[in-house]
Amino acid sequence: MAQLNLGKVGVLMGGPSTEREISLKSGSAVYESLKQAGVDAVAVDIKTEEKEDNARLLRSSMIDIAFIALHGRFGEDGQVQGILEELDIPYTGSGVKASRLAMDKAASRGILEGAGLAVPRYKTEQKSFYRKDWVYRNDDFSLPLVVKPSGHGSSVGLSIVEKEENFESSAELAFSFDEKIIIEEYIKGREMTVGILGKTPLPVIEIVPKRQFFDYEAKYHAGMTDYVVPARLDEEAAARLQQAALSAHVLLGCYGCSRVDIILSDDGVPFILEVNTIPGLTATSLLPKAAKVIGIDFFQLCAELIRLGYEKKKDQIAG
Repeated sequence: MAQLNLGKVGVLMGGPSTEREISLKSGSAVYESLKQAGVDAVAVDIKTEEKEDNARLLRSSMIDIAFIALHGRFGEDGQVQGILEELDIPYTGSGVKASRLAMDKAASRGILEGAGLAVPRYKTEQKSFYRKDWVYRNDDFSLPLVVKPSGHGSSVGLSIVEKEENFESSAELAFSFDEKIIIEEYIKGREMTVGILGKTPLPVIEIVPKRQFFDYEAKYHAGMTDYVVPARLDEEAAARLQQAALSAHVLLGCYGCSRVDIILSDDGVPFILEVNTIPGLTATSLLPKAAKVIGIDFFQLCAELIRLGYEKKKDQIAG
């Protein structure tokens, strides 16, 4: 196959976060797809958060554009995006501000809630101010509760608390990953996710985990979760979820792509849980599944993200 004119693409993968192994899988899938299509691509394994080390690595790679396949801290929180902007290297996905905002579930929740989107009722706790005798039962909260780090993805450090005696250990687990945690009401309903590509919401996917919830094991181990693509929804309900997801994407200033996780409550309300600015690109990942439904294969998805990355750079120059 003739080489496509996408320039030299550096696929950034790995990273220093708890999601390194998943990132290596995502990055490898993207790299292999690009190479098979004749694209001049190079795998760039990010191993540290050190700014100067990464700047040297990226400069030495001599790439025209960076395809960011980094999940979690450093990849999704605006840090690597900032380095790439200083080096004047175009990159896929959202910019610094949107990445940082979406990664901070508490901060993004405030914006979504302020714009009228439904989010679970929640409180935040800082590790430095946390009291072990914290009383969570009040007019807003009752068991079960969801406790999770504010700045991690892949359900890392997340617990569903059904018994009062389990609350403290769940809070300690979440604090082991982040200085700030979220304590939120548990919304009973169906787990959904909506991918955004460009400015278009993709078909809704229903997630049916075989475990209690869509945790790390369910996400990344084959056979642990069933996916219904597209979700079993009437047109009106599907459109409502797609519009809520697109609104969240736009409100946070996301670009290129995102994946918006939603709980559709039993009474039909789409509650936004979080916006993922760098969705997974593994064999079990959801954005490629949704894109495939409308005829976009994996390589076409990667190529479109690269095209959008170049487009974003042009817009920045023009602006």
